Amino acid sequence: MKSLALTLLLAAAAIAQENKVPAPESLNSLRAQAEKGDTVAQYNLAVVYERGEGVPPDYAEAILWYRKAADQGLSFAQYNLGLMYAHAQGVTQDYSEAARWFRKAADQGDVDAQFSLGYLYATGQGVPQDYAGAARWYRLAADQGHTAAQGNLGVSYAMGRGVAQDYSEAARWYRKAADQGVAATQYILGTMYAKGQGVPQDYSEAHMWLNLAASRASGDDQRKYEIGRASCRERV
Repeated sequence: MKSLALTLLLAAAAIAQENKVPAPESLNSLRAQAEKGDTVAQYNLAVVYERGEGVPPDYAEAILWYRKAADQGLSFAQYNLGLMYAHAQGVTQDYSEAARWFRKAADQGDVDAQFSLGYLYATGQGVPQDYAGAARWYRLAADQGHTAAQGNLGVSYAMGRGVAQDYSEAARWYRKAADQGVAATQYILGTMYAKGQGVPQDYSEAHMWLNLAASRASGDDQRKYEIGRASCRERV
């Protein structure tokens, strides 16, 4: 079975309103609040500079304000600062520093930071490779409904990485992501039903999941899912 690809999410928590360019006077007010130590204002000012909303994009300035908020314990800022280090935005790429900031946010329950820290443990970027550690952080994020964490935890169980191999448990986590509309996990779950791997063999159930996956995918993935769907349809 093809594993669900591990991917580092780039989504940032949005305290600031998206797609809304601040007026100059509101930007000045935001900076004034940030300079007084208001953590949310510091975070939002960092977002403004990172995205270039009403000002030229300035990663160095974004990092400055993310760091001020992060140093005061704001998990959103800690996570985004970790992303800046992971993606070399305004700083030299440093996965160790990314992991340090992800951990601070993850320890406060930030779901994206938990997933991202799990990914770093799975790949050995910035931390020693540790599949058990990856599975632990994936589980924390998966329990909060994070679809990529649910899918990657399914991979952990299917491959026996950091946990005992258990196809039934893999199917359970794939289903959680599939129920939220993730085409890749719908496809994997469909193939598991077709093979009777971790679930009773059921071509009707397999066809249903493969059909959902094909309807949501595009390009090469869609073609692959359609082939699987057609194969199951012949057996229904």
